[in-house]
Amino acid sequence: MIINTKRLVLKPLGMKYIESVHEYSSDIENTKYMLHLPNNNIEETKEFLQRSDAEWKSAAPSFYEFAIIYQDKHIGAASIYLEDGLSGELGWIINKKYQKQGFAFEAARALMDFSINELKVKHFIAHCDAENIPSYKVMEKLGMSRTGTYGGRKNRLSYEERTEYQYEFTVAAR
Repeated sequence: MIINTKRLVLKPLGMKYIESVHEYSSDIENTKYMLHLPNNNIEETKEFLQRSDAEWKSAAPSFYEFAIIYQDKHIGAASIYLEDGLSGELGWIINKKYQKQGFAFEAARALMDFSINELKVKHFIAHCDAENIPSYKVMEKLGMSRTGTYGGRKNRLSYEERTEYQYEFTVAAR
């Protein structure tokens, strides 16, 4: 399963990307706003990629993790985790070397289109740390609206409770 955009190719994320995934998923600066990152070691990255590989082989995947490829280089990932067949939670991460170039938006938009057309998703949700301005700007550019502000977020690197934003988008009836 491959998704092409103007500049990117989205391909199933799996073990073949272990080095490049570990580069961005273990980087403290790259992951400071993430709930489940950074990965502490290559074994954590390997376990995640093994789960992703297994899910791609499933008859009915509950999530899709895509590698984001730019000019034949793996630069990040975009995902959708299906909640009830009609809803999905979007996520993305871009290697800090490639941020601020519109790649997260381009990949997330393509993933939304794929999810609407192929998976029949009707409702999208996304969350981010309230201080992660680039992430919620991507959500807004995707047409998502902020529907919640919550306390109690605990990022992996933070010892303090943080604020989380929730964004949603519902596909208009045709």
